[in-house]
Amino acid sequence: MKLERVRPTAWRVTLHPLELAALISAARWATDGADGQLPPEAVDQLRSVLDGYDQAITRS
Repeated sequence: MKLERVRPTAWRVTLHPLELAALISAARWATDGADGQLPPEAVDQLRSVLDGYDQAITRS
């Protein structure tokens, strides 16, 4: 994940396809009513995305 500030209130985010897929799957799950639990693989991918975000934001 790469974060770039392009203006004071705008960021450009560059994601790996797997990071984007994890975010989309979480969004689908949430918009479908968050029924049941996310598969463990999806949770692991989301944790990885959040770790990447945390690392990118500290570099910015």
